Amino acid sequence: QVQLVESGGGLVQAGGSLRLSCAASGRTFSSYTMGWFRQAPGKEREFVAAINWSGSRTYYADSVKGRFTISRDNAENTVYLQMDSLKPEDTAVYYCAVKIRPSTYNSRSSYDYWGQGTQVTVSS
Repeated sequence: QVQLVESGGGLVQAGGSLRLSCAASGRTFSSYTMGWFRQAPGKEREFVAAINWSGSRTYYADSVKGRFTISRDNAENTVYLQMDSLKPEDTAVYYCAVKIRPSTYNSRSSYDYWGQGTQVTVSS
């Protein structure tokens, strides 16, 4: 049974920081790209960041570039999202996901397994 569990969400003031974690179990994910997506109320789920299997390549949405950092620890089967200089528009439920198939890294449909999400709320 594949399981992804996010943690680290919460309420923070604008300009603050949060670090999200995603722990994977049930399969060895060290060979796969992992990504973060987010979904705000009334909006589509959108790509935030992705990291290849080794951590040597990272990808970001333009809206978070320079503020968010994705990383991974394959020994711990965990991926992280460090979020700095948070803005109210970053408020959303954040999901981590695993991409098994060779496909585009920033498309929701490319990912095969998803976590349950963690709420991030940024107050102004």
